[in-house]
Amino acid sequence: MKNIWTITRKEFRSYFDSPVAYIYITFFLVLSSWLFLRGFFLVGQASMRGFFGILPWLLLFFVPAATMRLWAEEKKLGTIELLMTLPVKDHEVVLGKFLASFFFLTVTLALSFALPILISVLGDPDGGAIWGGYIGAVLLGASFLAIGLFVSSLTENQIVAFIIGITLIFAFFIVSEEFVLYNAPRRLVPILKFLGLGAHYDSIGRGVIDSRDVIYYLSVIGFFLFLNVRSVESRKWK
Repeated sequence: MKNIWTITRKEFRSYFDSPVAYIYITFFLVLSSWLFLRGFFLVGQASMRGFFGILPWLLLFFVPAATMRLWAEEKKLGTIELLMTLPVKDHEVVLGKFLASFFFLTVTLALSFALPILISVLGDPDGGAIWGGYIGAVLLGASFLAIGLFVSSLTENQIVAFIIGITLIFAFFIVSEEFVLYNAPRRLVPILKFLGLGAHYDSIGRGVIDSRDVIYYLSVIGFFLFLNVRSVESRKWK
């Protein structure tokens, strides 16, 4: 655990060593708040549903941007070779990088909590739906991070990692959308609905925390972190 936390602290600090992290966070908060509030005052209801509706689409771009450098930069600079010679295990490095990006995402989402405070002042929103939405966003975002981190381990080009990350995350998210299910073979519908990241997010967003949804997200995270470890190990085989 000591090695994991050491890597986590190092990677988390690296986010804020340059103005890029502050630009990411500011852009995310300004854009999400603007998109939400422009519709909120038109609807006239004390609800965060609109915010949680646009959040996955913002995370679709924000998360790959946050993970694209984690492995790709190491490969491009050649520091991955040095990293792999240190007395740390591959899974410790992977977990350290994942936790650093997870904490970065959590900080970003936590800063958006000014919105529900504003809504509470203006009306009487459903607290359960708000907490459910944030829990769903954290789990969804963590799944996006695991996918983005795995993709970053496959290339040394950050732009390529960003584009492939968006594409793969989009595919996993949209596979459970109604228009996809409508055109899919009937026997595949239950499978696609289960596999879709979006369906489980919608379920939690209603304020009902189902253990099946939580287990699903943890499984997705674990699966892609496992692939990430295997991807890192493959460099030794070469």
